Amino acid sequence: MKFTTPQLEITVETTEKKSRFITTVVPILGVDEAEQALAAIREKHKGANHNCFAYRVGLGVPIERFSDDGEPSGTAGRPILEVIRRQQIDNVLVVVTRYFGGILLGANGLVRAYADGASQGLSAAPMLICDLMCTLHVTCDYGIYGKLEYTLGQQGIVMYDKTFTDVVAFDIVVPEADVEAQVAALSEWTNGQVKVDVLPAEYMGIAQDGSLVRGVWPSGNS
Repeated sequence: MKFTTPQLEITVETTEKKSRFITTVVPILGVDEAEQALAAIREKHKGANHNCFAYRVGLGVPIERFSDDGEPSGTAGRPILEVIRRQQIDNVLVVVTRYFGGILLGANGLVRAYADGASQGLSAAPMLICDLMCTLHVTCDYGIYGKLEYTLGQQGIVMYDKTFTDVVAFDIVVPEADVEAQVAALSEWTNGQVKVDVLPAEYMGIAQDGSLVRGVWPSGNS
């Protein structure tokens, strides 16, 4: 199951009628991790008037929680959650901290301010596109390495962890559903002169720069 999640924690700040809104976006792997991150943010901003939040964690049927933290009901936590849903981000905690500036915003103004804070935070966060992937460890002779490098490059498949000894070895990563077809293609391109070891599937993320990030979700969870 594919999903999109933040690569790292980020913070952005906006101002609305002298109130400061500080948005913290945190990648999470479970409810306990979300609650721990939330507690740390509350401690960091214990002088703030409100630490409103929403989080969404889990694949398939995710767990969703939110809080207005003292703001009028429905003006903070739910708007933050709706932004998370609309942007289709998973495994994320978004906290919008408010330092009151002395001017009341009204219910509609609060909804806009909290939704805008969440939207700006998620837009600023570098994202990972994640899927259940398998690593194929490929070993071949030098004579066919060049052809494999060219063919894989033409298909947009990145070669990782290359080693050059008496043979050439490298890894490629493909979605679990494509493993059988990819192994067959490697054999066809080389007339069977390639050894492919398929490693167990795990969730991995592709960063915006094309780099591979492991450990984005426990493989046994859904």
